[in-house]
Amino acid sequence: GAMSVDSITDLSDNTSKLLEALQLSHPHELDPRRSLGKTKTLSLNPITWQVPRIVERCCKHIETHGLQTVGIFRVGSSKKRVQQLREEFDQGLDVFLDEHQSVHDVAALLKEFLRDMPDPLIPRELYAAFLSTAAMEGPAQLAALQLLLFLLPPCHSDTLHRLLRFLSEVARHAEGSRGPNGQQVPGNKMTVSNLATIFGPNILQKEQPGEKDAGAMNFEDSAAIILVLQRLIEHYQTLFVVSPEMQRDVLRRLFQTDPDVIDYLLRRK
Repeated sequence: GAMSVDSITDLSDNTSKLLEALQLSHPHELDPRRSLGKTKTLSLNPITWQVPRIVERCCKHIETHGLQTVGIFRVGSSKKRVQQLREEFDQGLDVFLDEHQSVHDVAALLKEFLRDMPDPLIPRELYAAFLSTAAMEGPAQLAALQLLLFLLPPCHSDTLHRLLRFLSEVARHAEGSRGPNGQQVPGNKMTVSNLATIFGPNILQKEQPGEKDAGAMNFEDSAAIILVLQRLIEHYQTLFVVSPEMQRDVLRRLFQTDPDVIDYLLRRK
C-alpha cells in the first residue's frame, strides 16, 4: 500500500521533515577521502554536510596553523583585521585563509560568528533542556545529551559536530610534547575546560544579544553551560552516532506509520 516515492520533494511536508530528521548515514561515508573521484550519494541521508563556509575555513586554518599557538582564543586580536574578514564573508566573497592571516584574528572571527548568530547553534528552546543534563551523571547524562542532539535541525547538528571535532583537536594539543627529532613542542594550554568556558556562552544562549538581562547569567547557569559543553567535546564521537538498535526501532515504527518513508529509504539504499 506504500506510494512510490523517488524524490524527497514528493513527500508531504510532515513526512519530509521526519525523513530529514533521520540522520541515518554512517559517519565514515562522509570521509572526503572515500569520495574522491566518486559521484555516489550517501546511502540514507537526503542531505550533505551543512556547515557554513566561515566555520569550516576558520576551523581548518587553526587546525593547520594554530594548534601549537599558546593561549589561542584568549590572546587579543586586531579588531580592524577581524572586521575586514567578517565583512568579506558577509559579502559572500570566497575568502581564503592562509598562513599570512593571524591565528588570533581567525580565532576571534570564529567566536564572533557563533556569538552573533540570530539563532544560536543550540536553539534557545532547548537551552533549559541541555542545562538540565548538568545535574546528571554517567551513561544517563550522555543518553540525554544524545537524544537532545537528535532534535537539532540538520544544519545546526552538522555545524556543532564540526565545531566539537575542532575543539577536541585543539584540546589534544594543550600539553607540550616532543617532536620527531626530540625537540620540545609547546602546548597551546587550551584544555577542554578552558575551551568550554570560552565557547559555552556563545553556543548556549538564553537571551538574544541586546535583550534585557542578556548579559546577566547566574553562577549556576554558567557552571552548567561549561559542564555540558565539556561533555559534548569529550564524547562528540559517540553522541552523534545513531545506534543500530535505535535505527531498527525507528524503522519498525515507520513501517506502521509512514510506509512511504520506508519505501524512499529502501530506494536510496
